[in-house]
Amino acid sequence: MEGEATSKHSRLDLLMTFGGLVFFLVDIVLDALTVVTFYEEENYVYLGLLLLFLLGSSVLAQVYSWLWYRYENYETVTKVEGCLNSPALTALHVLQAGVYLRYAGIMEVSVCSALTMKQYQNDYTVFFTHDLSLLRFIETFSESAPQLVLMLSIILQRGVMDLLTILKVLGSASAIAYSITMYHRSLRSFLRHKHQQSLVSSLVYFVWNLLLIVSRLVALALFASILPCYIFTHFLCSWIILFFFAWRSKTDLMDSPGGEWLFRATVGLIWYFSWFNVSDGDTRTRSIIYHVYVMLDVVLLCGLSYWQIDCEPTHFEQSTLSVVIICSITVLAYGIGILFKVIYYKCYHPKIGKHELKQSVSEGSPAGEDVVDTAVMISLGEKRDLERSYYSAPSVSPQKRENKRMRMLAENFYS
Repeated sequence: MEGEATSKHSRLDLLMTFGGLVFFLVDIVLDALTVVTFYEEENYVYLGLLLLFLLGSSVLAQVYSWLWYRYENYETVTKVEGCLNSPALTALHVLQAGVYLRYAGIMEVSVCSALTMKQYQNDYTVFFTHDLSLLRFIETFSESAPQLVLMLSIILQRGVMDLLTILKVLGSASAIAYSITMYHRSLRSFLRHKHQQSLVSSLVYFVWNLLLIVSRLVALALFASILPCYIFTHFLCSWIILFFFAWRSKTDLMDSPGGEWLFRATVGLIWYFSWFNVSDGDTRTRSIIYHVYVMLDVVLLCGLSYWQIDCEPTHFEQSTLSVVIICSITVLAYGIGILFKVIYYKCYHPKIGKHELKQSVSEGSPAGEDVVDTAVMISLGEKRDLERSYYSAPSVSPQKRENKRMRMLAENFYS
């Protein structure tokens, strides 16, 4: 393994944090424009679906954010958070603005860490980045992925593409790709040494995720555009099955029973679009079973779409030949995505045991350097003391604690 510790929140990380905020704000603007367009066109079905995705995803993200604050006894460190007590934090999340507070907090600590280069500020930046990357990951599959299915369905039904629809498709696809990249970087930060973190490995990781997710979304969009009433039945039946397996996986990410059941329900939603490691054990077998299931489902969706067009032509604007081409490319892309995933795990994935991962996190810094792992945070008992000296330079680094949520997910991914 390479000798570079992964503790510091680099300028690239800071740039990607600001980039994530830009994507977040642009996505909000595109959402608002799309809502207005659907309303002006009197497409109330599309409008209702879009609002359902937007509001449902927002509520889900706010609940997770509030639960994580509650698990930490509403302890805050940044000045932007410190001006709010626990009732105010709760009210802010009810008003669907809690995630914006997290963005403001991470902007504060990121800038301070970059300007002052103080390690304890850097630790807060890392901790906030991990929580935010997980929130964005959840939001991706509760908002961006369903929106992309909706927009692709509209394009397939109409046979034409207007500028706003294209922008929304590109925005949703970019949000998916960006959240996956940030989530992977957060997992990677738990490895003290990143000997295989090359450009090629990152590219292969990105490509197999993109191929698998996009082909899955295209299959769903094609089915939804031809048999729109049945897509909801398909989702509900699939989600129940996936939720059952999430429950059987015995996940242990949250600190409360209600939070854990919410997480398992969310895992079922994510699995509807993409694979997501959530528990230890024989993850290879689970992954193989999942991809076989999704591959068969993609083939089934494409087959039913072709059968419907061939037997009973509808208002669908695409020709039978176009449907055959779309179905063939979709199934082929999923197969190629699986191939790239196998290549990644065979050639680039740094497989290590949990004991090695824990040792990687807990190892001390090299002699003469004040370096700690990126996945640690200040213990709750010392937050208030640190808050008083947040913008000063302490002579001794405070005791630190890791972000256990991302730590568990990293253990599942790398072991």
